[in-house]
Amino acid sequence: METKAAGQNGPPCLSVVMPAYNEEPTLRRSVEAVLTRAAYLLEIVLVNDGSSDRTGAIADQLAAEDARVRVIHQPRNMGKTAALKTGFAASRGEIVIVQDADLEYDPAEIEDIIDPIRRGVADVVYGSRFLVRKTARVLYFYHYLANKSLTFLSNVCTNLNMTDVETCYKAFRGDIIRNMTITSAGFGFEIEVTAKIAKLKCRIYEVPISYYGRTFEEGKKIGFRDGVAAGLYIFRYNFFSSLASSFVKLPERHW
Repeated sequence: METKAAGQNGPPCLSVVMPAYNEEPTLRRSVEAVLTRAAYLLEIVLVNDGSSDRTGAIADQLAAEDARVRVIHQPRNMGKTAALKTGFAASRGEIVIVQDADLEYDPAEIEDIIDPIRRGVADVVYGSRFLVRKTARVLYFYHYLANKSLTFLSNVCTNLNMTDVETCYKAFRGDIIRNMTITSAGFGFEIEVTAKIAKLKCRIYEVPISYYGRTFEEGKKIGFRDGVAAGLYIFRYNFFSSLASSFVKLPERHW
């Protein structure tokens, strides 16, 4: 049964794309949190990225329980970016947001994130963990330092004043993300998409969010190699990728 999230005043317009790789312990709770807390929800596009545990079976059960959950099974583990690319292509919402399946982000805050797009003042919105410090679990200083360093380097190349390019919560007008040509691998999506929306010169906003991070023991997957790859992607997509090659079709300008 579909229920209207608190504060919602309008028809469903949001596609939540959720990549999942070996998230058996948290997947059901994550999906149920989105279903009950996310405003304007049209669908959850759940992409099982070749999991070796029961993630796929749990995803299918969730889809059987609620028609808003759609499941796509990748033939093998292809990485987060490939899973997101699959999910974006299958999405139908006027607005599309990324939601990890690990309970690090609170779906109740999605309404605030997509509000600038709904009101027609933004084309892309990032949920920032650092813009204004809200509820945030205290974890690894080196992760914080790496994140701030990558954000700084990205800003130097894009001339944007972002505070958190590595955030999970990124919301887009559907036509922007569905037309974007995504070619990176692993966790490269965060850097690639930032470079390409900068080339588009669309209206980009940030909204403060909470962050309930996980430790490596609890299943956190990103590591040192991913940070190094992200640094290389910054140069690749800012200096060796044109606007024409960044989109299959340039989105309609609303700015």
